[in-house]
Amino acid sequence: MKLKLTHTRNSLPEKTRIEITALLQERLTESIDLMMQAKQAHWNVKGHNFIALHELFDKVYTDTGTYVDLIAERIVQLGGIAQGTIRVVAKKSSLPEYPLDITSGKKHVAELAQAIAFYGELIRKAIATSTQLKDADTADIFTEVSRGSDMNLWFVEAHEQSEH
Repeated sequence: MKLKLTHTRNSLPEKTRIEITALLQERLTESIDLMMQAKQAHWNVKGHNFIALHELFDKVYTDTGTYVDLIAERIVQLGGIAQGTIRVVAKKSSLPEYPLDITSGKKHVAELAQAIAFYGELIRKAIATSTQLKDADTADIFTEVSRGSDMNLWFVEAHEQSEH
């Protein structure tokens, strides 16, 4: 199926806009998936550091929600249609499945850290691709997302690291 864009006066060539909107859509699905994985951890965490982890996982959820908006709005700016329903995300996200049967803070930290790291790698690849396609604005959005994602990875991973 060929992607059809709505009319826009955006000066990027249509071919570039089609490629960029497809890339953005891929990252949108993973952003929504990561957001909901963080909420899954937030709802179900138990243990010694409950409140700290509960609040941290909610921060990851909120921050990722900001990325969802940035990415979805960029799709629409370029003439695309942002596809962000749960059904689309479930079919298309490339993030590993989040385990639904864990409650341990330690296990949630490990799983969420892995998901954020995987997501961060996808975002860095998207920076490179959008730069190759000469779309500095989209590359800038992905760079912003990458910085925030790396910050959240640092916060989550700090709960795994020794004090030594």
